[in-house]
Amino acid sequence: MIGFWTLFYKEVLRFWKVAFQTVAAPVLTAMLYLLIFGHVLEDHVQVHGVGYTSFLIPGLVMMQVLQNAFANSSSSLIQAKITGSIVFVLLPPLPYSAFFAAYVLAALLRGLMVGVGVLLVTVWFVDLQVVAPGWILAFAVLSGALFGALGVVAGIWVEKFDQLAAFQNFLIMPLTMLSGVFYSIYTLPAFWQRLSHYNPVFYMIDGFRYGFFGVSDVAPALSLAVVAASLAAVSVLTLLLLKRGWKLRN
Repeated sequence: MIGFWTLFYKEVLRFWKVAFQTVAAPVLTAMLYLLIFGHVLEDHVQVHGVGYTSFLIPGLVMMQVLQNAFANSSSSLIQAKITGSIVFVLLPPLPYSAFFAAYVLAALLRGLMVGVGVLLVTVWFVDLQVVAPGWILAFAVLSGALFGALGVVAGIWVEKFDQLAAFQNFLIMPLTMLSGVFYSIYTLPAFWQRLSHYNPVFYMIDGFRYGFFGVSDVAPALSLAVVAASLAAVSVLTLLLLKRGWKLRN
């Protein structure tokens, strides 16, 4: 446990030392999204009987949780590999499960901090209700952990920063932007509605939003099951890669 807490503390300190960049900047980005889209569409769009600005806020919060959780673990690993400092993490007799837990929990913490920051600066724009806080917490934690674990996979796999950028631009960004953050999928044509159901991020956004308004595009229990199954699958994959030492020890 000492090794786990030491690595966890190191990962938290790593992003907290530059909190203006890692926490404050994403909050500002989300607020700009809200100001632009909310100002333009508030008087023209309602979703499930909810005003557009109110509808948008939970989606922006979850989007920032996911993107920052992924960015934290992936960037930490690729930096350590390129600079060679990864050897100081691999040399101690630290179980790969503790390695996994430290990176994922630190990523989750950063994601949640950014999410709370986005919520605090955006709730002043609308009277945002909370119907089911348990669902909000469950989806935030499971989804943030999933993207933290996915960031570990990306950090293990990539060898250069441009490969990581490609991973973010061609996988993470499309998954989050096309998941219902800015719209309900039932405003889409039938083909794109069906396709959206194959995007796991859609279930994260939809279930998280349910906790605020009590309405969703699919049942929240189904969304939670999809998110939990995805987290379990990615966690098993990550643990197998760490156990083998693929692209870390080899």
